[in-house]
Amino acid sequence: MPAERSPGASDRSAAGLTRVCVIGAGSIGSLLAAHLSQVCEVWVLTRRAAQAERLRNEGLRVSGKSAFVGRPDATGDPAELPAFDLGIFAVKAIHLDEAAGRLEGVARDATMMTIQNGLGAEEVVARHGDWPLISAVTFMSGNRHSDVHVEYELDTATWLGPWAGTRTPLDRVQAVGELINASGLHAQWMADLLPAQWSKLIFNSAVNGVAALTGLPHVSLFADEADPPALGPVVRALVDEGKAVAAAAGIELYEDPWEMNVLAVARGETNASDYAHLPSMLEDVLARRPTEVDFIAGAIVREAAKHGVEVPVTAAVHRLVKGKEASWSLRRRNLQEVSA
Repeated sequence: MPAERSPGASDRSAAGLTRVCVIGAGSIGSLLAAHLSQVCEVWVLTRRAAQAERLRNEGLRVSGKSAFVGRPDATGDPAELPAFDLGIFAVKAIHLDEAAGRLEGVARDATMMTIQNGLGAEEVVARHGDWPLISAVTFMSGNRHSDVHVEYELDTATWLGPWAGTRTPLDRVQAVGELINASGLHAQWMADLLPAQWSKLIFNSAVNGVAALTGLPHVSLFADEADPPALGPVVRALVDEGKAVAAAAGIELYEDPWEMNVLAVARGETNASDYAHLPSMLEDVLARRPTEVDFIAGAIVREAAKHGVEVPVTAAVHRLVKGKEASWSLRRRNLQEVSA
């Protein structure tokens, strides 16, 4: 069901959400930290002490869909964190194990929320602490201009639900959703997040994979099924493979990933600021840093193997993106050998 706006700070306090820690200060972490700092006490755990110092001294400016300066506190040292009620892991999936390891023994009474792309984030966090866990996926996006400035680009919802592995109460999930809504962001909560997680997983696998390999942002070619250079047939093939795996796993999807793709393209065409949105894996490729492909397309490949489903297009995209990652170090090595 759609979440409703929280009625007041006193109700949030009664729900035990007076202090939040956002782990990671990329674009999503920055958007969460800045907005939540308007309705409760927020701490940000950064990887760099210099970034924490700038956040403390300058605040966190948000532009775009919102315009204000948030005032979270920040530290690069987990030992400096006060006890908190809710922790939100806002790092990329490839950094999640390290981030959760930094919080071992910290905030034992907190609830933790994962918000990573792909599958398996909850299991990673659960290895590092006996926290109640909330699963989440987000469709909002931003552009991080600096350590203290993030642009809010796409103001769509974050979906959240209790992780079955820790039997987190639904009323705790609802309280978190209400807090997010009260901050000016958007959240929906549900008793079972798996159908929504799989919808987002399949959408991400198709759109991120094609973007990473073509260098194109999410534009109309992704939904166009005419002659080349239209990419709709490739995106649809990836979506269909993902849907076949979900069906074999007994997952009834929350939304149709192909329709999600079509709607996202149409929304971008009517809003110039969203039209050139770069999927996260394309951002990683352009920066020549490791992508989350193992947690996205790789997750579908692994689940397909469990259920005996053939996914040749998804497997090819997974291998091609991994090959692109490998090419960066190989190219550097070859250039060093040539110049030696």
